Amino acid sequence: MKIKGVGLDRNTRCSHYSTEKDIIAIKFKCCGTYYACFECHRELSGHAHEVWNKEEFDAKAIFCGNCRSELTIKEYMESGYECPSCKSDFNPGCRNHYHLYFEG
Repeated sequence: MKIKGVGLDRNTRCSHYSTEKDIIAIKFKCCGTYYACFECHRELSGHAHEVWNKEEFDAKAIFCGNCRSELTIKEYMESGYECPSCKSDFNPGCRNHYHLYFEG
């Protein structure tokens, strides 16, 4: 899986978000490309982002940088901030940025 980002490590952490729990990448609706975060998309894509509509929450658009699993948006949002496949912790602070990625 190709993940784009600034200063990426092997678990998809970028220069903007690099704590132990910052291990997801998000597929952007506008381009179908995985980026480590909104800031990486803003810096590298050259176009405006689009928000996933609620009707599209069954789309596989979340990538676990630890086990390389793809999750649907719904699976991610209902995960309790833990990868359902490998049980790695996701950063609960990401919920503060949902409005940048997902319809509220």
